[in-house]
Amino acid sequence: MIEIKQKQIIIDGKPELLMIGEIHYFRIPRDQWENRLEQLKESGCNAVSSYIPWVVHEEFYEDIDLDGRQFPEHDLAAFIDLAKEHNLYFFVRPGPFIMAEMKNDGIPYWLYEKYPEVTPITWNGNQATTVTVDYLAPNFLKEVKRWYEAVFKVVVPRLHDHGGNVIAIQLDNEIGMLSWVSNNPDLTDQMLEQFKRYLNQSYDKQTLLKRYPFIDDAFDQFKQEIRAPKNVNPLDLHKDLGYYMRQRFSEYVRVLRAFAESCGVSGVPFMVNIHGTGGGRALTYPIGISQLYESYTQDTGYISGSDHYFGNLDMTTFQDLYLINGMMDAVHSEDQPLTSAEFNCGDGNFGETLTGRYDPSAADLKTRMSIAQGNRLLNYYLMAGGYNRQLQRPTADGNNRIATTGERHGFAAPISPEGEKNYTFDRMATSIKRMLAVKDKLAVMNEEHDDLHFAFIPDYYMTEYHYPDSESERAFIGNLTSNRAHASWELLARSMLLAGYRFTGIDIQNKPLDVKNVGVLVVPSAKYMSRDIQEKLVDFTAEGGRVLLYGELPQYDMEGNSCTQLIQALGVTYEKDYEANQQFYLSVRRVDDVKQKELRTYFAQGFTLNGQTPLIKIIGTEHYAGFKTKIKKGAITVLTTPYKTDLDFYRSMLADLGVKPGLTHDYDNHGLFTTSVRNRDERFIHLLNLEGYAKTCHVLEREKMLFDGELLNLAGYEGVMLPVEINIDETTCLHYSTCEIISYDSQHVTFDTKSKNIKLKITTTNKVSTSTEMEKQQTDNVYIFTLKNNHHAEILTVYFE
Repeated sequence: MIEIKQKQIIIDGKPELLMIGEIHYFRIPRDQWENRLEQLKESGCNAVSSYIPWVVHEEFYEDIDLDGRQFPEHDLAAFIDLAKEHNLYFFVRPGPFIMAEMKNDGIPYWLYEKYPEVTPITWNGNQATTVTVDYLAPNFLKEVKRWYEAVFKVVVPRLHDHGGNVIAIQLDNEIGMLSWVSNNPDLTDQMLEQFKRYLNQSYDKQTLLKRYPFIDDAFDQFKQEIRAPKNVNPLDLHKDLGYYMRQRFSEYVRVLRAFAESCGVSGVPFMVNIHGTGGGRALTYPIGISQLYESYTQDTGYISGSDHYFGNLDMTTFQDLYLINGMMDAVHSEDQPLTSAEFNCGDGNFGETLTGRYDPSAADLKTRMSIAQGNRLLNYYLMAGGYNRQLQRPTADGNNRIATTGERHGFAAPISPEGEKNYTFDRMATSIKRMLAVKDKLAVMNEEHDDLHFAFIPDYYMTEYHYPDSESERAFIGNLTSNRAHASWELLARSMLLAGYRFTGIDIQNKPLDVKNVGVLVVPSAKYMSRDIQEKLVDFTAEGGRVLLYGELPQYDMEGNSCTQLIQALGVTYEKDYEANQQFYLSVRRVDDVKQKELRTYFAQGFTLNGQTPLIKIIGTEHYAGFKTKIKKGAITVLTTPYKTDLDFYRSMLADLGVKPGLTHDYDNHGLFTTSVRNRDERFIHLLNLEGYAKTCHVLEREKMLFDGELLNLAGYEGVMLPVEINIDETTCLHYSTCEIISYDSQHVTFDTKSKNIKLKITTTNKVSTSTEMEKQQTDNVYIFTLKNNHHAEILTVYFE
């Protein structure tokens, strides 16, 4: 039995940590399957995953080959069973869309030929420019149901509850992504009929006629007005279309789940994966969260899986990963854990040009941060490369292969198409094994947070569609885009993390704000914000809440109507926006520190203060872009200019609001990320060196040194997970270690001792010995072992007899 509860994945009553490697059986010669699974196990993974490509298994209508009669690599059952023989769980990804560089993104050619109406009509009556479909088109769903029936005839007998190894099923892949990246919303006749019904159910008649004066016209007129809006406020349509599409995606997921369950699927979670990273960053990733959060929170039995494509984790990107994990957590239900459906690994050489290659630390550091934030499942994508066979039917597309990447596929993977391991494999494998060495601990641990929450507003990321001819909509999206990420991530979030703050996200749009449960609330804010959220923030602060608002104070609601509830409650007077250009060198200065010099900036929203405490003044004016004040019982600090990563400044603002970082270090040149996870008294302290040179530091908690004040050493781009109060068994407790655990049981603990200074503190009633001679202090049953930097052994084992 597999359960999803308390943010854990529980298999047969035992919380599990699933480290999965994606291997595409259909791209690897069958006689090499076993070799790839053996290499997967060598990486440390305890599970395997694969897409099941419809375009490959049913090239010709009603001729589905899932048993290998056409190609031996088509034998899905044999591959799942072989994984079971190797004691590997299996994660099934049957589409219907799979992407994976497959042609048609995994949809058979015949489907578009047989049912041309499934291809969406979009803005201005044009046909969609990508190979997406109308997800709820009856003929599409009819064929998907038939495809699912064929796939699950193979999969159902191999489900975990039936004695098999299948432990999760993904429904479709990156739903809504293709229409987002092409700005091609599905505006087919069927969809617009449903949209019209949705509008009639959402508004009273008077409001509806005001928003859509043509709502009662003939349907052809309604279609034309939506596809090329002229007599409607574009921001009204933007909101309504976005809200409706969330519901529509949710309905699509519900239909797919019903298909699977009608085929006998039960006892496993259904995953909905979230797209959105690009160019090595995650600034647009929450667009996917916004599109799909209603899909995976609609009922029990769902988990959401991120698509993480970051490349290196370093000083540029680390806050991206931390924030999107927090934002996913913000919209989850109480029981849903963080998971990743596609966790990018390998060397980044996607074009076989030997450029853009990742540091070996890339997968390691991303793994460590994600596990520290509570991820219970990571699917390393792509673990092994392979080959794209030719299609059986000619396509005259240049190579006639099943995928767009040519004959070889996955050449950036840790395991090449030919089965050779590249330079990233060993470092990735080390981190996987380190996590699984203590999986019984990590599977139930949660990140410890300071009294701090980072606000997530889904509608700020509901920008996947906009009518291309609307200037007002472009301005609206441009303002949201410039405020929702960029400065708030690059300056504010990065500063908070480097200053030692640990936090998670909170959905302030859809969930209540309770002063008792929310400490300091950090809100990235734009010129637009709904009346409901503005009033919620005012009420929260008035009841004693503490807020740091960063970006712009809102002047409009999300439909472009004047809405200044927050400005009015603050009592300031808006004057004007200042923007730098080639002739105007916009500058600001802190007024609370006379030593601070002027700072160039590119934007500042200027206010006249009326008794509020000034923080940042706009040079050459009497206006301010930063201040603090009170609203009844609460306090709020406002910054309306992107201010540099001055850690002391951000730390002082947050301290003034009542929160200080609990876990810090004393390295004075930045570049270290710290956090911790806990279950009862057991903990791990995570440290990541985000730069390529070595660093030494002490770790402090509430200004008290941990590890008895021992100096910690981190090589460039190194991460460590240090144990604190870990129970080895009922007789032995590892109070701390300045090095990582490699393995443990009741008779021994083995540590990685490549670090310079090693110190362990253990309490045990057993007799203790060590594999390497160490300095030992003993007081009753307490042992402190010290090994200085003249040792040569890379591992140390402590034995208990």
